[in-house]
Amino acid sequence: MPTQTDPDFDVVVAGAGMIGCTCAVAMAQFGVRVALVDPGPINFKHGFSDEIRVSAVNLASENILRALGAWSVLKAEYLSPFRQIDVWDAGSPGQITFRAADAGLAHLGHIIENEAITAALTTRLSQLGNVSCFAGDSIETFESDHDGISIVLASKQNINAKLLVGADGAESRVRSLAEISVEKTPYNHQAIVATVSTELPHREAARQRFLDTGPLAFLPLQDGRSSIVWSCSPQRFDELNGLDDAAFSAALTDAFENRLGTITLASSRTSFPLIKQHANQYIAPRIGLVGDAAHTIHPLAGLGANLGFADAAALAEVIDNARHAGKDIGIRPVLRRYERWRRGENTVTAKTMDVFYHTFGTSRPGVQSLRGAGLNLVNKTSLAKDFFMQYATGLRGDLPKMAQKGPICSK
Repeated sequence: MPTQTDPDFDVVVAGAGMIGCTCAVAMAQFGVRVALVDPGPINFKHGFSDEIRVSAVNLASENILRALGAWSVLKAEYLSPFRQIDVWDAGSPGQITFRAADAGLAHLGHIIENEAITAALTTRLSQLGNVSCFAGDSIETFESDHDGISIVLASKQNINAKLLVGADGAESRVRSLAEISVEKTPYNHQAIVATVSTELPHREAARQRFLDTGPLAFLPLQDGRSSIVWSCSPQRFDELNGLDDAAFSAALTDAFENRLGTITLASSRTSFPLIKQHANQYIAPRIGLVGDAAHTIHPLAGLGANLGFADAAALAEVIDNARHAGKDIGIRPVLRRYERWRRGENTVTAKTMDVFYHTFGTSRPGVQSLRGAGLNLVNKTSLAKDFFMQYATGLRGDLPKMAQKGPICSK
């Protein structure tokens, strides 16, 4: 199926979640003609849901959202800054605290509902004249050649472009159709997500306790409640899943050592299996993958969404540079620049998270003592602490230009 010489669009983005919308806005701001395709509705409304899913948006991702004009669209009630991170180990006296003020920062990041981020980005899309949305539709098949890529949607509509971006999640159809293989490694953990009320105020601190059965994180919300992510072994998950709300709340209070007083469930509980996966390639002929379509990691450091934001900004930057150089944006030499850049960065992060997962996921006494001593040493060593602070804020590595704007400093 030959592709038209003058395609309908420059880029088609499959997936209108946070990362797909970030990619679409970033490219559109560079003057690229974009089509955004998603099988669900493309929602322009802010609103909290009962089953809240949030992301810990670091400073690098905040810079990206600011550069895209989405940050100013987010209402104050959806922005929950955290100015401190407390981490401690259940099996040892080890603990570490990161404070924004110690680094001259106003905050270390924000906890934001995923739907609010997506709604802010789609609001920006509605303000751009070079974006077309295909809601309630999906990629059925495609065929590429030296001129471009011809895409057939589930609605049987044909659209043509120079590049197709797969931002359609961990079970990416674009990745599957492009026959890009992926390495999957189950963490043998389930994550329980819920919103809770606490007796004591969270004081804008993100907290994580490493238990023998998996890490338990409390993320502060603007309304005084907290979002929890409890990653646990299958056996512990079955135990917790069998509890009613009152018993689960009691177990949660105990697991968190009463640091926030009595904890009460304020929403339903949702859960999902934790699986590390990494695509063996981020590109194929006229195809690029971003976000979960390219990689997923353990949520213990809250980096998953932030890696996706960086992917989207990096791909947009590579495409913009290619356009200004008069190059075809979908050819392999152009896309290889993106793949070398982001796959290397993401591989390092994934391996670092694996070290944390395996180090803190064992109950062997010798390892517990060593990790406790390690936490305390880092807490007392400024150079080591600065290194981990850079990880927490995302201001490290080879960042896209949109992520590099200086951090917001305290006044």
